[in-house]
Amino acid sequence: MKLQADRVEGTNAIARHGPEGVVVNGVEHRSSVVVPWKGEVLPWNVSRFEDLRVEHFQALADLRPELVVFGSGARIRFAKPALLRPLIDARIGIETMDSPAACRTYNVLLGEARSVVAALIFEAPATDVR
Repeated sequence: MKLQADRVEGTNAIARHGPEGVVVNGVEHRSSVVVPWKGEVLPWNVSRFEDLRVEHFQALADLRPELVVFGSGARIRFAKPALLRPLIDARIGIETMDSPAACRTYNVLLGEARSVVAALIFEAPATDVR
């Protein structure tokens, strides 16, 4: 889906998203990704929801946003509270939704000049091995 975000110069708006990834600032990202409101878009070393570790959320807390919009993949799934501890301890809000909804929500918050990070899981499609 193509998005039209109110883009503030120097921020990272998500221009397009789909099951395979996102486009940010003209660059296609075809795997899990962290999109901070400003700065470099980063790969997120999470190939499946089940691979999430506390270190993944610590990396998000280290970016010091007001809010993390966590896109859990094609469907909404909630991370265990123990994994979210770095965000909780840093008093950073977290909203969980499926990745398409997270992309849209991130852009809305970005348009409001919020310091927001989208942490998006894009799982590789299963291959049919016979």
